[in-house]
Amino acid sequence: MTATETNVEPQRERAKIPFSVLDLAPITLDSTPTQAFHNSLDLARHAEAWGYHRFWLAEHHNMPGIASAATSVVIGYVAGGTSTIRVGAGGVMLPNHSPLVIAEQFGTLESLYPGRIDLGLGRAPGTDQITARALRRDMAGGADTFPQDVLELQNYFRSADPAQQVRAVPGQGLNVPLWLLGSSLFSAQLAAMLGLPFAFASHFAPEHMNLALELYRTRFQPSETLQRPYVMLGLNVFAAETDAEAKRLFTSLQQQFVNLRRGRPGPLPPPLENLEGFMTPHEQAGIEHALACSAIGSPEIVRQGIIDFIASTKPDELMVTAQIFEHEARLRSFQIVAAIRDSLASS
Repeated sequence: MTATETNVEPQRERAKIPFSVLDLAPITLDSTPTQAFHNSLDLARHAEAWGYHRFWLAEHHNMPGIASAATSVVIGYVAGGTSTIRVGAGGVMLPNHSPLVIAEQFGTLESLYPGRIDLGLGRAPGTDQITARALRRDMAGGADTFPQDVLELQNYFRSADPAQQVRAVPGQGLNVPLWLLGSSLFSAQLAAMLGLPFAFASHFAPEHMNLALELYRTRFQPSETLQRPYVMLGLNVFAAETDAEAKRLFTSLQQQFVNLRRGRPGPLPPPLENLEGFMTPHEQAGIEHALACSAIGSPEIVRQGIIDFIASTKPDELMVTAQIFEHEARLRSFQIVAAIRDSLASS
């Protein structure tokens, strides 16, 4: 496979980079998973019309505010309701699954929606340890065998050897682009070693971003998949007509983050006019650090925030995410970002 075939042709020397969407299928306080799925499909259709490159969904478990636990199923729903946008996992938490099962699931998706499916892989459980045990039953291996599991998964997507006893059907011989995802240094180094594209979770874990990017870029080894390093970075974007409205929308994510850190995960709460008294100074400092990679405000403020983020990190692709309580406000935020992208491309 070539870089073009995996649809991640390096664009480092171009000023115009693709923008994509990361969706967690948020379940709001006044809603249900059914409505969350409908909203995700509606957002994907709008994202497709607005020229976003990918629409990824993330695997989380035992999270009352996130509906995308059965990630491959939701990907099929979104891919079936759209036409051209790439749809994928951002990502599948591979230690929770047999590589063969994931190969079969994504081989099925690629067979149904050829040339549109991505498979991003993470090594975290995507949940707490008790739930991880319920998912896996046997906790042996897990993250420790992640590199071997990635290699096994890659092998299932290659053309089968005549002597191969276990095959992914569908899956074998299909071009399902693999990405490695990470919020620390481990996956950056593994992606470099395997010559795979790398997506960093800067939207919630920016602490190791710069070092991870340096390690990935300097240690990258070309592969049959990719000839040059290719980085996608996550960015929270809350865009509205005014700074005040954007900051109000952002309080939903801030509340959800604090509740999660308090051990009380819940549905995405409605925004507040201000967060005075909601969290301690220590909690506030922690949230500000975790969500440092965010652009919040009017179109002008968000535009400059995106410009500054791209200038400082030089990603090959930007993945925008926004946990916004009101669906119409969420659509409007992504619409504003698409207009900003177009203005940057034409400038």
